[in-house]
Amino acid sequence: MNKHFWDRYHEYSQICHSTGSLISLSYAPCVFWRLMANTSTLISGLLCCASRFVLAEALRTTAKIGGQTAIILREGTSRTQGREGQRGNIEAALVIAESIRSSMGPRGMDKMLVDGFGDVTISNDGATILDEMDVQHPAAKMMVEVAKTQDDEVGDGTTTAVVLAGELLKKALELIGKDIHPTLIVDGYSAAGEKALEYLEKLAIKVNPSDKNMLGKIAKIALASKILAEHKVHVADIAVKAVLEVAEKDGNHYRVDIDDIKVEKKPGGSLTDTILIQGVLLDKEVVHPGMPKHLTNARVAILNCPLEVEKTEFDAKLNIENPDQMKSFLDEEEKILKGMVEKIAKTGANVVVCEKGIDDAVQHFLARRNILAVRRVKQSDMEKLAKATGGKIVTNLDDLTKTDLGEAKLVEERKVSDDKMTFVEGCKNPKAVSILVRGGTERVVDEAERALHDALCVVRDVVVDPRIVVGGGATEAELSRLLRIYSQKLSGKDQLAAQAYAEALEIIPMTLAENAGMDSVNSLMELRSKHQSKQRNVGIDPINAKVTDVSRLEVYEPLVVKVQALKSAGEAAGMILKIDDIIAASRSKEGAGGGPPRGSEDGAKEEGEGEF
Repeated sequence: MNKHFWDRYHEYSQICHSTGSLISLSYAPCVFWRLMANTSTLISGLLCCASRFVLAEALRTTAKIGGQTAIILREGTSRTQGREGQRGNIEAALVIAESIRSSMGPRGMDKMLVDGFGDVTISNDGATILDEMDVQHPAAKMMVEVAKTQDDEVGDGTTTAVVLAGELLKKALELIGKDIHPTLIVDGYSAAGEKALEYLEKLAIKVNPSDKNMLGKIAKIALASKILAEHKVHVADIAVKAVLEVAEKDGNHYRVDIDDIKVEKKPGGSLTDTILIQGVLLDKEVVHPGMPKHLTNARVAILNCPLEVEKTEFDAKLNIENPDQMKSFLDEEEKILKGMVEKIAKTGANVVVCEKGIDDAVQHFLARRNILAVRRVKQSDMEKLAKATGGKIVTNLDDLTKTDLGEAKLVEERKVSDDKMTFVEGCKNPKAVSILVRGGTERVVDEAERALHDALCVVRDVVVDPRIVVGGGATEAELSRLLRIYSQKLSGKDQLAAQAYAEALEIIPMTLAENAGMDSVNSLMELRSKHQSKQRNVGIDPINAKVTDVSRLEVYEPLVVKVQALKSAGEAAGMILKIDDIIAASRSKEGAGGGPPRGSEDGAKEEGEGEF
């Protein structure tokens, strides 16, 4: 008995040493008393355990390779894996979703964000809130990327996308607790998401992209939750006119570039003083006091070249021996500058907009010719001015001709707040326009600009893709009902994932109800009941705090906003769920230059554990 035991013990010891296991051999006897009856089972079991242990040890900071100690990861590196890692990622993402959930809808609350310099931002725009937050956790940063993507692609629905992604992760965490593998959940979410997009296409309503009335309704819904809500009719009208001005027809479709709409903000006045300019607003004043400040039937020369004597590219020295030579030198310089003005005047231009500098002498000569001039204009404004007036940007003054001039009914310098600005208005068929945003304080103007951006984007979305869906959570509730029916056709764990996706969609109407002070559970039950009875346009009316047919309230949203929200939320949730191992390097002190490379034994010292 003893000899047989110690033979098995000796085999176990060799296995431990050969695999580099750090398991103490003192525990071997108690293990072997139970397993020695079946030697083959014992050996195979030990080999399996040992191989698993080696895998777990493979990512330690050091390892024995060929009898030598090798550094694998930097000292201080932390590792979180398995359920603990997944739960940590999901909870971090849920914190981001919960932080902006209360800002959804017309009854949503604002957030005050104070940066390290003490600057304050007050907003209820999801993208702005997350952009101002200093997020450190990598999974939480993915949620911030969801908002940025949504804002870049469609310009609205950022809060919806983030809240939906958070709810998908919350439902997935429940399924993981039921021992459903995350990969199966991701596959189920992906299939349910594709089905939801199919249903969404069927729920879409086709509209006329040039219907100002319908476009105005959509813009007003985008503004309903913003600071401009009280003036949404006025601002929505401006947004619709601006987008239709710059829209270009391409076959049966329209192309709209939001960058062709310049938004300039100036504190002062009230929000109702916000105006649309059929042209370009330049935040520059007329360069010379003797120039006209008001010109009608303007012919605009757009120059991307300096109106001054160019300096040589190499050092030069000029020896002047008498006053006549000095006078000749100055006369020649004046002749060159006067020649520039003659070339401009010869084309018939009475307005000069220059991206570069204008010499004082040139300013004087232009003023004598009754020509208005503006200098140091931004390149982006030059491009917009060319689109608005129909002129061409000229890079060489010798090439300037009458055909290069733009046209405008009025060019005028006006004082706005404490600054002087130049208005180029009355352009014929302008392909670039400007909006001047006014407000009582700087923070009000900033938030008004963000709200106007959302309104412009949703109008652009419908002009480009003229399909809309009902808002107020009605579309999400209907998608949830349809996906529940779809999940009943599935079997096994796929059915659970599809049902979880359907339940997650209901977070949108539930959040709208909560933010309106309604009982979210009762509201959701009533909403489900109405949709079961085929009333698919029933949603949440936060203003009147009731469940009703929101299509009668003319609550509509662009289809592309919903599509992008579903795609972004599903992809972000899938990416976070598939992470089961987090290896975080420690944060190192900034070493002095010239030291050995980091990671070597003589390198800079590291400090602390891996942080997020």
